[in-house]
Amino acid sequence: MFSRRHPFLFFILVLSAIVFGSATVISFVVGLYSGKPAFESGERVGIVEVKGVILSSEQVIEELKTFREEDAIRAIVVRIDSPGGAVGPAQEIFREIHKTAATKKVVASMGSVAASGGYYVASATEKIFANPGTLTGSIGVIMSYTNFQELMDKIGLLPVVIKSGKYKDIGSPVRPLEEREKRILQEFADDIHQQFIDDVAAGRNMDAGAVAKLADGRIYTGRKALELGLVDELGNLEDAVETVGRMAGIKGDIVQVYPERKTKFSLTELLTGSSAEELANTLMHGQALSAGYLYRPGL
Repeated sequence: MFSRRHPFLFFILVLSAIVFGSATVISFVVGLYSGKPAFESGERVGIVEVKGVILSSEQVIEELKTFREEDAIRAIVVRIDSPGGAVGPAQEIFREIHKTAATKKVVASMGSVAASGGYYVASATEKIFANPGTLTGSIGVIMSYTNFQELMDKIGLLPVVIKSGKYKDIGSPVRPLEEREKRILQEFADDIHQQFIDDVAAGRNMDAGAVAKLADGRIYTGRKALELGLVDELGNLEDAVETVGRMAGIKGDIVQVYPERKTKFSLTELLTGSSAEELANTLMHGQALSAGYLYRPGL
């Protein structure tokens, strides 16, 4: 037998087969988890996900930039399942989508919720797909905070504030909000609201006055949003991928590619690293006075 006559060579062949087989399995598994199927052929459409409350833009911007610069990615779908979030990060994502759309076809696909900042982000794309029952709209700004003054009085704590200007501690949770301060905050919210309206009008090629009439904060179903011109088509993610692929000139099979994302909130990072900071920011966001493009009922 070959194995007895050439034991060393036989060992090398068996070892090579094991290594090759392991590499093949690993490649397949990595393909499954990264969204890059290892054995599929076809031209590629990148999927960038915007999920949950928008508190940071870094990851989404990095993924958009990667797909924008990757020649193998012919087009991009921004998949949105978000009630919105902080204004700044939403505006940064909006701007990055605009930059990406200058070189590649970009459409949005709405999942169960794409409201307020979620809709704002979608409006930067060339075409918006929604499910008939998608919760969308909520074009507006919300500001809120919790006042702890009575609680502080009951437990006998007296905050001491040293400030350089009369309004430096506007929105303080340990004293009442004065009428003049309410007006200042309302002016602030109105300015941000107008920015929302202007950007949606530009992104959707609509008259700003027409958008303003729809921008009283109310929510719409995907079907109603289609009637109002806030979305372009009713369809799911597959429909969006197929459409953007054809828009980009793909005639054959389309492969969906998801960026590789680091698993969040590992135990080590949760205790020592960026995940701990992110968790703290998430908790603080709900307590401090802040403005948001956010659908958050019940406040």
